[in-house]
Amino acid sequence: MSRAMQCQSCLPWGSWARLPRCLAGSRGTRSVSVRAAAGPGPAGRCFLRKILRSSSVSLPRGCVRYQGGSQNSAQPGSSRHGQSQLRNVASSAAIKKHQKSLSAWFSHQPNEERQFGPSFSLDAVHVDPVIRESSLEEILKPSPDLTIQNQLQQPSRRAISLHSLFDVDACGRPVKNVVLYGTVGTGKSTLIKKMVVDWCHGRLPRFELVIPFSCEDLSHSHAHVSLRRLITKKYQHLRDVVPVLEASNLEVLFILNGLERLNLDFRLAGTELCCDPSEPVPPSAIVVNLLRKYLLPEASIIVTTRPSAVHRIPAKYVGRYAEICGFSDTNLQKLYFQMRLSQPGCTGEQSQDRSSAEQENLVEMLSRNLERHNQITAACFLPSYCWLVCTTLHFLYFTRTVPPSQTLTGIYTSFLRLNFSGEVLDSTDPTHISMMKYVAKTVGKLAYEGVMSRKTCFSEEDLQQCFEVEMKTESELNLLEVFRSDVFRFFLSPCVQPGKEHTFVFTIPAMQEYLAALYVVLGEKKTLAQRVGQELSEVIGKVSEDVAVVVNIISKVLPLRFLPVLFNLLKIFPRYFSRVSGKDKDAIAHTMAEELFKEEDYYNDDVLDQINSSILGVEGPMRHPDEAPDDEVFELFPIFMGGILSRRNRAILEQLGCSIKNLAAFEIAKAMKKTVIRKGRRGLPPSELMDYLFFLHEFQNERFTAEAVRSLRAVNLSSVKMTPLKCSVLASVMSTTCHEVEELNLTSCNLDSSSLRTLFPVLLRCKALHLQLNSLGSDACKEIRDLLLHDKCVVSRLRLANNPVGEQGARYLAEALAGNRSLAQLSLLHTALGDAGAEAIAQHLAQNQHLRELNLGYNSLTDAAALRVVEVAKRHEALDKVHLYFNDISEDGKRALDSLRMDRDGVRALVFLTAGTDVSDYWSHILNVVQRNLPFWDRERVRQHLALLLQDLESSRSQTANPWRKAKFLRVESEVKKMLGKLQDGTL
Repeated sequence: MSRAMQCQSCLPWGSWARLPRCLAGSRGTRSVSVRAAAGPGPAGRCFLRKILRSSSVSLPRGCVRYQGGSQNSAQPGSSRHGQSQLRNVASSAAIKKHQKSLSAWFSHQPNEERQFGPSFSLDAVHVDPVIRESSLEEILKPSPDLTIQNQLQQPSRRAISLHSLFDVDACGRPVKNVVLYGTVGTGKSTLIKKMVVDWCHGRLPRFELVIPFSCEDLSHSHAHVSLRRLITKKYQHLRDVVPVLEASNLEVLFILNGLERLNLDFRLAGTELCCDPSEPVPPSAIVVNLLRKYLLPEASIIVTTRPSAVHRIPAKYVGRYAEICGFSDTNLQKLYFQMRLSQPGCTGEQSQDRSSAEQENLVEMLSRNLERHNQITAACFLPSYCWLVCTTLHFLYFTRTVPPSQTLTGIYTSFLRLNFSGEVLDSTDPTHISMMKYVAKTVGKLAYEGVMSRKTCFSEEDLQQCFEVEMKTESELNLLEVFRSDVFRFFLSPCVQPGKEHTFVFTIPAMQEYLAALYVVLGEKKTLAQRVGQELSEVIGKVSEDVAVVVNIISKVLPLRFLPVLFNLLKIFPRYFSRVSGKDKDAIAHTMAEELFKEEDYYNDDVLDQINSSILGVEGPMRHPDEAPDDEVFELFPIFMGGILSRRNRAILEQLGCSIKNLAAFEIAKAMKKTVIRKGRRGLPPSELMDYLFFLHEFQNERFTAEAVRSLRAVNLSSVKMTPLKCSVLASVMSTTCHEVEELNLTSCNLDSSSLRTLFPVLLRCKALHLQLNSLGSDACKEIRDLLLHDKCVVSRLRLANNPVGEQGARYLAEALAGNRSLAQLSLLHTALGDAGAEAIAQHLAQNQHLRELNLGYNSLTDAAALRVVEVAKRHEALDKVHLYFNDISEDGKRALDSLRMDRDGVRALVFLTAGTDVSDYWSHILNVVQRNLPFWDRERVRQHLALLLQDLESSRSQTANPWRKAKFLRVESEVKKMLGKLQDGTL
C-alpha cells in the first residue's frame, strides 16, 4: 500500500480545510503547571538533541516484568533481598550523580533564552500545554473543517496531565507504552525536558530511573550495538547499574524523542526478536524490541512523534495515545506571557519601578488583544508562537543596545531553527529533503504570490495552486501528505474575520513576508525556461567533462579531430548559462529596491511600529465588519530579504537545508549598490527613512551600510517614535562612518535622557540638531551639556523648543555655553526657564565667544531678567539677536528694549511686532513661530499675548503720521486679527 494511503491524514484530495485535530482545544479542563519551567515552546527539539548527544550521564537501571502494551502484568515476587537491592540502587551515588548531570544538561537554556534575564531558568516557571487522551481511530479519521470555532468548542476527549500518562487506562489495565504526538511547535520536546527535570528534582516518584534517547542520534548509528553498550556509551555513570537491569525491581522509564526520524519495521521478517540486553543489534531493532516488550518487558516507554509517524508503531504495542493540543485556552496564553514578560532583570533597566511598570503595561495590552480573539489568539494556540511573540516584544521594548548579531530577521531565523533544526520532512523518502527547504519551495511560493498581489487571506484554490499543481510522482504526493499532517498548521491557520472562516492566513503576519523573502533569495522564483536551462546546464556540464577525457584519448589514436572541437562547443553552454543566470542576482536586487521604496507605502508607520500593532493591537474602537479594510502593507518583505543575506542568518539556514552561497550573497550586494543606494539618496519621509535605516541594520554588511550612510547628509526622523531599539539601530548604522551630518531632525520623537546617551556618538557629528517637543528635562540637559562640552562636538544649531528644561536644566545648558566652541544658534523657546533660568544663562554667556542667536521666547521672563540678558548680549563678541517675545515684559521694559540699536549696541532684541513707531522687520517671523507652535502652547495665554500685540500695534499706528507706515501697521493688524479669529473659532 502506498505511503499516501497509509498516512493518517488521508483526506479527500484537494481538501485543505479538513485536517487532523491537533489544536482542538477547549475552555474546559486543562493542565497548568507553574513550576520547573521548560524553555521556549520551540526551543526543545534542537536543544534536546544537543543535550542527548553531548551529555555523559549515568542512570540507574530497572526491570519490570510486563508483557504487551497495556496488558495485565504478573505480580513480581519480591524478597527481602530484592527490596534491599532496590533501596541500595535507588540511593546509590551513581543515581544521584546521574540526576545531577541530567538536571544540569536539561536545565541549561539555549542562547535565545538568555535575553529574558538571569532569573529565567528551567526551574522557575512553566505552563503545561493541554494534553488530551486519544486513540488511533481518532488520529486516522478525518476531522471537521479546521476553523477557530471548531478549535474552541468543547471536546469529547479527556484532558490528562503529564504525570498521569502512565496511570491505568479506562479498563483498569496498566499502561507501559505511551505515544505522545503533536504537530510542529506544540511543545513535545519541551514537555520531555520538563519530565526529565521533574524526575531529577524528585517530582516524578513513579520512576526511579529515566533514560532519554534521541531518535535522530539512533538513526545516524548503523553499527550493531547492544542495549547495555548503548546506555553506557551515552550515560557513562550507569556502568555499574546497567549489568543488573534485569535482576532489579527498579522502575525504569525510556524516553524516545522524535520517533519520526527512525524507520521501524515490526514484522518478524524485518526485525528479529531480541530479549538479551547484551546482544548487538541495529539501534532500530532495540527500539522495536523495547516496544514489543521482548527486551526489558517491565520498562515503561514514552515516545514523542509527529502525527504522520504515529502509525509506525502497531496499536497493539501502545497502551495510551496522547495528543499535545497546545494553549487552546487564552488563559493559558495569558499565563505564559505573564511569566515570560515579568521576569526580573529581563528589561535591562536599572530602575526596577520603571521596568516593572513597563512590563505590567505590556502584559495588560497583550491580554486585551487576546481577549478580542484576534488572529494572534489563533496563532498562540502553538506554544512556539507564544515564544516568538514574547521574543519579538522583548526585542521591541527592552533592547537598550543592539549587538551586531541581534536583528529581527535573526529572531525569525533562530525561531525556525529551534522548531525544525534541519529535520527531514519524511525519513522514509529517498530524497531526504529538509523540512525547511520544502517549506521554502511551497509555502514560500504562496507567501510570495500573496505579497505581490497584496493579499493575506488564501482560499483552498490558492493552496491547491501552490501545493498540488506540480504533483507528478508518488514521492511528491507522500511528502505533501506528511506536510499537511505535521507542518501545515504551523504556518497557516484559519482566518478569524467574519465571512472568511474557511480561508487561511499566515499564523504570524510577518512570517508571510519572511518566507516570501526566503523564496526569492534562495532563487526559487524561476521561469520555466530558467529551470530547464539550469537542469540542462548541469547535465551537459557533467557529461562533457567525462566525454572530453575519453575523446582526447581516442583522438590521439584516430584522426577524429572534429570531436574535441564539438565537445568544447558543448562546454560553452554551461558557461553561457552561468552568465545568464547571473541576471537573477540583478533581479533579486531590483525586487528588493522596488519593494523597499514603494511610494504608496511612504506615509505608513515604520515597520517596527507595524509589528508592535500586529501583536498588541490598535487601541481604540474596533473596525465595523462592513467597513472597507485598509490596503495590506508588506514593508518587512525587502527588509527580511536583506536580513537573510547576512552571514549569521545564512549559516543558520545552511543548518536547515537552505543553502545561500557566499558568492550569491556578494553578487546580490553588488547589484544592490546600483539600485538601493541610488534610491536611498532621494528625500524619504521620516517613517520610510527609519525603514531604510532598519534595512541597513538587518543587512549586516558594514561596507555596504557605510556607503549608503555617506550619501545621507540630512536625516529627518521627525514624529517617529524613537524607542530604545530605534535609537540603537540609528546609532549602530551611523557608526559605520565618521562623516559629519548636516542636519538631524528628531522633533517629537519621544526622546529621553537614555535615548540621548544611546545617540551620543551620532549627535557629536551633527551640525544642526533639532530636539523640539521631546519632553527633555533636566536629566536630558545634563546629557546635552556633556555633548556640547565634548572636544569633538560640531553642533552649530541646537533647537530645544517646547521641552520642560526648567531652572536646573538651564544651569546645565549655561555650563555648556561657557565651554562650547561650536554652537552658533540656540533656541530655548517655551522651555519653562523663568527668571532664575535666564539669570543662570546670563551669568555664563559672557564666557562664550561663538553664539550668534539666542531664543528665550515664551519663558515667563520679567523686565529684570530680560534686561539682564540683553546687557550681557551687548558686551558679547558675536551675539547679535535675542528673541524675547511672549514674555511678561511691561511697557517700561518694552521702551528700554526698543531703545537698542544694532549699529550702537551690537544686538537686536525681538520682543514685539513693533519697533518704536515702525513695524518690526521680524513681525512675520514672530507670527510664524506662534502659528507653528500653537498646538503645543496654552491657547488662552497665546490669545492674551496676541491681544497685547494688537493693542501695541494700534497704539504705535496712532503715533505715526507716515501713511506708508500706517499701511504696514494695518497689514500686520489684519494678520493678528485673523489669527485671533481662528483661535476663537478653534480652527487654528
